[in-house]
Amino acid sequence: MSYSKTFPRVTAPMLGQYKREGRRIVGLTAYDAVFAALEEEAGVDFLLVGDSAGNVIAGHSTTIPMTMDSMVFLTRCVSRGTSHVMVIADMPFGSFQVSVEDTVRNAVRFLKEGGAQAVKLEGAGYLLPAISRMVEVGIPVMGHLGLTPQRINVFGGYDVQAKTREEAKQLIEDAKALEAAGCFAIVLEKIPSSLAEEVTKAIQIPTIGIGSGPACDGQILVNYDLLGIFDKFKPKFIRHYMDGAKLIHEAVSTWVEDVREQRYPSAAECYQISDNAEKNSANGKKR
Repeated sequence: MSYSKTFPRVTAPMLGQYKREGRRIVGLTAYDAVFAALEEEAGVDFLLVGDSAGNVIAGHSTTIPMTMDSMVFLTRCVSRGTSHVMVIADMPFGSFQVSVEDTVRNAVRFLKEGGAQAVKLEGAGYLLPAISRMVEVGIPVMGHLGLTPQRINVFGGYDVQAKTREEAKQLIEDAKALEAAGCFAIVLEKIPSSLAEEVTKAIQIPTIGIGSGPACDGQILVNYDLLGIFDKFKPKFIRHYMDGAKLIHEAVSTWVEDVREQRYPSAAECYQISDNAEKNSANGKKR
Protein backbone atom coordinates (compact mmCIF):
# COMPACT_ATOMS: atom_id res chain seq x y z
CA MET A 1 0.00 0.00 0.00
CA SER A 2 1.35 3.42 -0.93
CA TYR A 3 0.48 6.75 0.63
CA SER A 4 0.64 10.26 -0.81
CA LYS A 5 3.48 12.35 0.61
CA THR A 6 1.21 15.40 0.49
CA PHE A 7 -1.47 15.81 3.13
CA PRO A 8 -4.64 16.98 1.34
CA ARG A 9 -5.53 19.67 3.90
CA VAL A 10 -3.98 22.76 5.37
CA THR A 11 -2.02 21.66 8.44
CA ALA A 12 -0.72 23.23 11.64
CA PRO A 13 2.87 23.34 10.30
CA MET A 14 1.63 25.07 7.15
CA LEU A 15 0.10 27.89 9.21
CA GLY A 16 3.44 28.30 10.97
CA GLN A 17 5.14 28.50 7.58
CA TYR A 18 2.66 31.18 6.50
CA LYS A 19 3.78 33.32 9.45
CA ARG A 20 7.42 32.91 8.58
CA GLU A 21 6.69 33.89 4.99
CA GLY A 22 4.60 36.89 6.02
CA ARG A 23 1.49 35.45 4.38
CA ARG A 24 -1.68 36.53 6.16
CA ILE A 25 -3.80 33.67 7.51
CA VAL A 26 -7.56 33.81 7.01
CA GLY A 27 -10.16 31.94 9.04
CA LEU A 28 -13.93 31.96 9.43
CA THR A 29 -16.39 30.08 11.58
CA ALA A 30 -18.68 27.50 10.02
CA TYR A 31 -21.40 25.32 11.49
CA ASP A 32 -22.75 23.32 8.54
CA ALA A 33 -21.64 21.66 5.32
CA VAL A 34 -23.15 24.24 2.94
CA PHE A 35 -21.45 27.29 4.46
CA ALA A 36 -18.24 25.29 4.93
CA ALA A 37 -18.08 24.43 1.23
CA LEU A 38 -18.78 28.02 0.18
CA GLU A 39 -16.16 29.44 2.53
CA GLU A 40 -13.57 26.88 1.47
CA GLU A 41 -14.18 27.73 -2.19
CA ALA A 42 -13.75 31.43 -1.36
CA GLY A 43 -10.19 30.75 -0.21
CA VAL A 44 -10.03 30.67 3.60
CA ASP A 45 -7.18 28.72 5.21
CA PHE A 46 -9.10 27.24 8.13
CA LEU A 47 -12.62 26.92 9.45
CA LEU A 48 -13.37 27.09 13.16
CA VAL A 49 -16.43 25.20 14.32
CA GLY A 50 -16.96 27.73 17.07
CA ASP A 51 -19.01 27.38 20.22
CA SER A 52 -20.36 30.73 19.02
CA ALA A 53 -22.94 28.40 17.49
CA GLY A 54 -24.57 28.78 20.87
CA ASN A 55 -25.33 32.39 19.97
CA VAL A 56 -25.90 32.38 16.22
CA ILE A 57 -27.35 28.89 15.73
CA ALA A 58 -28.91 27.80 19.02
CA GLY A 59 -30.17 31.21 20.16
CA HIS A 60 -28.48 31.22 23.57
CA SER A 61 -27.23 34.44 25.13
CA THR A 62 -23.82 32.85 25.82
CA THR A 63 -21.68 30.01 24.50
CA ILE A 64 -21.80 28.10 27.78
CA PRO A 65 -24.79 25.78 27.04
CA MET A 66 -23.04 24.11 24.09
CA THR A 67 -22.29 20.43 24.77
CA MET A 68 -19.74 17.96 23.44
CA ASP A 69 -22.40 16.08 21.50
CA SER A 70 -23.70 19.23 19.82
CA MET A 71 -20.19 20.44 18.94
CA VAL A 72 -19.12 17.04 17.58
CA PHE A 73 -22.24 16.98 15.40
CA LEU A 74 -21.54 20.46 14.00
CA THR A 75 -17.90 19.58 13.42
CA ARG A 76 -18.92 16.48 11.49
CA CYS A 77 -21.19 18.61 9.31
CA VAL A 78 -18.43 21.11 8.54
CA SER A 79 -15.90 18.36 7.80
CA ARG A 80 -18.26 16.79 5.27
CA GLY A 81 -18.49 20.07 3.39
CA THR A 82 -14.73 20.51 3.02
CA SER A 83 -11.78 18.83 1.37
CA HIS A 84 -8.66 20.94 1.90
CA VAL A 85 -9.13 23.65 4.55
CA MET A 86 -8.11 22.91 8.13
CA VAL A 87 -11.12 22.22 10.36
CA ILE A 88 -10.64 23.27 13.98
CA ALA A 89 -13.19 22.34 16.64
CA ASP A 90 -13.94 24.56 19.62
CA MET A 91 -13.92 22.64 22.89
CA PRO A 92 -17.07 23.70 24.76
CA PHE A 93 -17.33 24.82 28.36
CA GLY A 94 -16.94 21.85 30.71
CA SER A 95 -15.08 19.67 28.22
CA PHE A 96 -11.55 20.63 29.33
CA GLN A 97 -11.85 22.18 32.80
CA VAL A 98 -12.03 19.00 34.91
CA SER A 99 -8.96 16.87 34.23
CA VAL A 100 -6.23 16.13 31.73
CA GLU A 101 -7.80 12.74 31.00
CA ASP A 102 -11.23 14.22 30.27
CA THR A 103 -9.70 16.90 28.07
CA VAL A 104 -7.77 14.41 25.95
CA ARG A 105 -10.75 12.06 25.73
CA ASN A 106 -13.03 14.86 24.53
CA ALA A 107 -10.46 16.19 22.07
CA VAL A 108 -10.06 12.72 20.59
CA ARG A 109 -13.80 12.68 19.82
CA PHE A 110 -13.43 15.78 17.65
CA LEU A 111 -10.79 14.08 15.50
CA LYS A 112 -12.31 10.58 15.39
CA GLU A 113 -16.03 11.41 15.25
CA GLY A 114 -16.03 14.98 13.99
CA GLY A 115 -13.31 14.72 11.36
CA ALA A 116 -11.47 17.80 12.68
CA GLN A 117 -7.73 18.27 12.29
CA ALA A 118 -7.28 20.29 15.51
CA VAL A 119 -9.06 21.66 18.57
CA LYS A 120 -9.18 25.08 20.21
CA LEU A 121 -9.61 25.85 23.89
CA GLU A 122 -9.73 29.05 25.94
CA GLY A 123 -7.19 30.05 28.56
CA ALA A 124 -3.74 29.09 29.84
CA GLY A 125 -2.32 28.47 33.33
CA TYR A 126 -3.85 25.27 34.68
CA LEU A 127 -4.58 24.07 31.12
CA LEU A 128 -0.92 23.77 30.14
CA PRO A 129 -0.53 20.11 31.22
CA ALA A 130 -3.63 19.14 29.24
CA ILE A 131 -2.38 21.01 26.16
CA SER A 132 1.01 19.32 26.39
CA ARG A 133 -0.64 15.92 26.71
CA MET A 134 -2.93 16.50 23.73
CA VAL A 135 0.00 17.54 21.56
CA GLU A 136 1.97 14.56 22.83
CA VAL A 137 -0.70 12.11 21.67
CA GLY A 138 -1.11 13.77 18.27
CA ILE A 139 -3.82 16.40 18.67
CA PRO A 140 -2.91 19.87 17.34
CA VAL A 141 -4.11 22.59 19.73
CA MET A 142 -4.97 26.23 19.06
CA GLY A 143 -4.95 28.52 22.10
CA HIS A 144 -7.23 31.46 22.85
CA LEU A 145 -6.40 34.48 25.02
CA GLY A 146 -7.91 37.88 25.78
CA LEU A 147 -11.68 37.92 25.80
CA THR A 148 -12.60 34.28 26.35
CA PRO A 149 -16.40 34.09 26.09
CA GLN A 150 -16.69 30.98 28.23
CA ARG A 151 -15.59 33.13 31.21
CA ILE A 152 -18.37 35.66 30.66
CA ASN A 153 -19.71 35.06 34.18
CA VAL A 154 -16.32 36.05 35.57
CA PHE A 155 -15.75 39.01 33.25
CA GLY A 156 -19.31 40.28 33.62
CA GLY A 157 -19.43 41.44 30.00
CA TYR A 158 -17.68 41.48 26.65
CA ASP A 159 -15.30 44.35 27.33
CA VAL A 160 -11.79 44.76 25.95
CA GLN A 161 -9.30 42.69 27.97
CA ALA A 162 -5.70 43.28 29.15
CA LYS A 163 -6.06 47.06 29.22
CA THR A 164 -3.57 47.63 32.06
CA ARG A 165 0.17 47.08 31.76
CA GLU A 166 0.07 44.37 34.41
CA GLU A 167 -2.69 42.49 32.59
CA ALA A 168 -0.84 42.93 29.31
CA LYS A 169 2.34 41.48 30.79
CA GLN A 170 0.41 38.46 32.04
CA LEU A 171 -1.16 37.90 28.63
CA ILE A 172 2.26 37.94 26.96
CA GLU A 173 3.52 35.40 29.50
CA ASP A 174 0.44 33.24 28.88
CA ALA A 175 1.07 33.36 25.13
CA LYS A 176 4.65 32.22 25.62
CA ALA A 177 3.46 29.45 27.92
CA LEU A 178 0.93 28.24 25.36
CA GLU A 179 3.65 28.18 22.72
CA ALA A 180 5.94 26.22 25.04
CA ALA A 181 3.13 23.75 25.77
CA GLY A 182 2.85 23.01 22.05
CA CYS A 183 0.03 25.20 20.68
CA PHE A 184 0.41 25.76 16.94
CA ALA A 185 -1.43 29.13 16.99
CA ILE A 186 -3.24 31.48 19.38
CA VAL A 187 -6.47 33.42 18.89
CA LEU A 188 -6.23 36.91 20.41
CA GLU A 189 -9.70 38.27 21.03
CA LYS A 190 -10.60 41.86 21.80
CA ILE A 191 -7.32 43.15 23.21
CA PRO A 192 -5.57 46.46 22.44
CA SER A 193 -3.93 46.38 19.01
CA SER A 194 -0.57 47.48 20.42
CA LEU A 195 -0.59 44.49 22.80
CA ALA A 196 -1.55 42.12 19.97
CA GLU A 197 1.47 43.40 18.05
CA GLU A 198 3.71 42.76 21.08
CA VAL A 199 2.42 39.21 21.42
CA THR A 200 2.82 38.54 17.70
CA LYS A 201 6.48 39.60 17.86
CA ALA A 202 7.12 37.73 21.13
CA ILE A 203 6.17 34.24 19.90
CA GLN A 204 7.07 32.14 16.87
CA ILE A 205 3.61 30.63 16.32
CA PRO A 206 0.85 32.52 14.46
CA THR A 207 -1.54 34.89 16.20
CA ILE A 208 -5.09 35.04 14.84
CA GLY A 209 -6.89 38.25 15.69
CA ILE A 210 -10.55 38.97 16.29
CA GLY A 211 -11.03 42.54 17.41
CA SER A 212 -7.30 42.86 18.13
CA GLY A 213 -5.98 44.99 15.30
CA PRO A 214 -4.05 44.42 12.06
CA ALA A 215 -0.67 43.31 13.43
CA CYS A 216 -1.78 39.72 14.07
CA ASP A 217 -0.57 37.06 11.64
CA GLY A 218 -4.16 36.36 10.61
CA GLN A 219 -7.79 37.24 11.21
CA ILE A 220 -10.99 35.38 11.97
CA LEU A 221 -14.63 36.44 12.14
CA VAL A 222 -17.91 34.70 12.83
CA ASN A 223 -19.36 34.05 9.39
CA TYR A 224 -22.82 35.26 10.40
CA ASP A 225 -21.23 38.58 11.44
CA LEU A 226 -19.25 38.97 8.22
CA LEU A 227 -22.39 38.29 6.16
CA GLY A 228 -24.58 40.62 8.19
CA ILE A 229 -26.97 37.82 9.15
CA PHE A 230 -26.58 38.00 12.92
CA ASP A 231 -27.46 41.57 13.87
CA LYS A 232 -28.37 41.36 17.57
CA PHE A 233 -25.18 43.19 18.45
CA LYS A 234 -22.29 44.61 16.42
CA PRO A 235 -18.93 45.25 18.11
CA LYS A 236 -16.81 47.96 16.48
CA PHE A 237 -14.44 45.41 14.93
CA ILE A 238 -17.22 43.73 12.94
CA ARG A 239 -17.44 44.67 9.28
CA HIS A 240 -20.54 43.51 7.41
CA TYR A 241 -19.51 42.54 3.88
CA MET A 242 -23.15 42.22 2.91
CA ASP A 243 -26.53 42.96 4.47
CA GLY A 244 -27.47 39.32 4.73
CA ALA A 245 -30.38 39.84 7.11
CA LYS A 246 -32.01 42.31 4.71
CA LEU A 247 -31.42 40.12 1.65
CA ILE A 248 -32.85 37.03 3.35
CA HIS A 249 -35.86 38.99 4.60
CA GLU A 250 -36.54 40.35 1.12
CA ALA A 251 -36.21 36.92 -0.52
CA VAL A 252 -38.52 35.18 1.97
CA SER A 253 -41.04 38.02 1.88
CA THR A 254 -41.15 37.83 -1.92
CA TRP A 255 -41.70 34.09 -1.78
CA VAL A 256 -44.51 34.49 0.79
CA GLU A 257 -46.19 37.02 -1.48
CA ASP A 258 -45.73 34.82 -4.58
CA VAL A 259 -47.36 31.86 -2.83
CA ARG A 260 -50.30 33.88 -1.56
CA GLU A 261 -50.83 35.55 -4.95
CA GLN A 262 -50.49 32.16 -6.69
CA ARG A 263 -47.40 33.18 -8.65
CA TYR A 264 -45.53 30.20 -7.19
CA PRO A 265 -45.22 27.51 -8.36
CA SER A 266 -45.42 28.26 -12.07
CA ALA A 267 -46.22 25.67 -14.72
CA ALA A 268 -42.50 25.31 -15.44
CA GLU A 269 -41.96 24.38 -11.80
CA CYS A 270 -44.52 21.55 -11.84
CA TYR A 271 -44.25 17.89 -12.88
CA GLN A 272 -46.55 16.49 -15.59
CA ILE A 273 -48.05 13.04 -16.23
CA SER A 274 -46.53 11.25 -19.22
CA ASP A 275 -48.39 8.72 -21.41
CA ASN A 276 -45.10 6.98 -22.13
CA ALA A 277 -44.64 4.45 -19.33
CA GLU A 278 -40.93 4.03 -20.01
CA LYS A 279 -40.36 7.78 -20.05
CA ASN A 280 -42.51 8.13 -16.93
CA SER A 281 -40.42 5.49 -15.16
CA ALA A 282 -37.21 7.25 -16.14
CA ASN A 283 -38.59 10.58 -14.96
CA GLY A 284 -39.49 9.00 -11.64
CA LYS A 285 -35.79 8.65 -10.93
CA LYS A 286 -35.22 12.34 -11.48
CA ARG A 287 -35.95 15.11 -9.09
